Amino acid sequence: MQILEKSKLDDFLQMLAKHQPVIVPTDVDGLSQYAPYQAQMTLLLDGKPTVSPKGIFLPQTEAIYRFKAQGKNLLIAEMENQQTPQVLFFVRHCDVQGIVCLDKVFMSPEYTDQQYAKKREITTIFALRCNGSKESCFCTSMGVDPEKANPAAADVEVYDLGDQFAFEALNERGEKVLSQAAELLSNQDNVILPPVPERKLQLKTEGLPEKLSTTFDAPIWNDFMFKCLGCGTCTYLCPTCHCFDINNKLRGEDGLKLRTWDSCMFDEYTLMAGGHQPRTGKKERIRNRFLHKLQYFYEKHQMFLCVGCGRCLTKCPMNIDISKFVQQVMKEESR
Repeated sequence: MQILEKSKLDDFLQMLAKHQPVIVPTDVDGLSQYAPYQAQMTLLLDGKPTVSPKGIFLPQTEAIYRFKAQGKNLLIAEMENQQTPQVLFFVRHCDVQGIVCLDKVFMSPEYTDQQYAKKREITTIFALRCNGSKESCFCTSMGVDPEKANPAAADVEVYDLGDQFAFEALNERGEKVLSQAAELLSNQDNVILPPVPERKLQLKTEGLPEKLSTTFDAPIWNDFMFKCLGCGTCTYLCPTCHCFDINNKLRGEDGLKLRTWDSCMFDEYTLMAGGHQPRTGKKERIRNRFLHKLQYFYEKHQMFLCVGCGRCLTKCPMNIDISKFVQQVMKEESR
């Protein structure tokens, strides 16, 4: 492994930033999120940011293509894809798994979203292994490995050794970026890694998708619908929610087709032309969200769409808790 003294972290990041933008977890206007690195910036190393790195690959608002009206004809021009390589630094394992989930959606064998795929192609991801666990963390219950980040997304694994960081390249791309700051790194064999503590929130999830397939009309949904405000906080902070709307921005005969985040918790999300609404109330919307996370996505990809990061547990203004939902479903199973 390659060792970096923590006192040299700022030098390390400045050296990487000479070659490409570096995006780090930090505080911006009182909100912890990922933002471009600047010299002497304070990094968030204790816990995960409130805002996940989802927006790096799926921006909250993004132009898909340009169009121009010329009489009865419509000219369409594709947007230029971002070409500059970038580094996404200190991503927790749950958020790495979230990126893998997004890959399943936007880079599937059936269809590849070129704008998303290009951002993934040019981004080197440094995963940071957690040495602790918050009360709201239940990543291991959702299939996330606390020892090693999913190599389908991570390029470098980072271990916090106290006064040092240890870097382990997981592929050639990771090795290439680490070589940019080789003079600050020292090689060390037999590195003793701190133990990974058990997650404080443990859920039984074996057989959960099969169990949920029998609960579509069960009364359990009534227990979770009444408090919901339909604010969408859970979906906007979730690292895997990916619903979006399409709209136009017009200026004369020129226009942009925009993709913007949407939420299945909004009452107009499934409103159809003519006024038909297949999900008429909060019950139907919460049911769709939970089943998508815990059943539908699993049936297609053999992985949960929830990564156990706990953001929705801690930030929902009405304390709607998906982990308590799982516990209640599995408790019903044992009766």
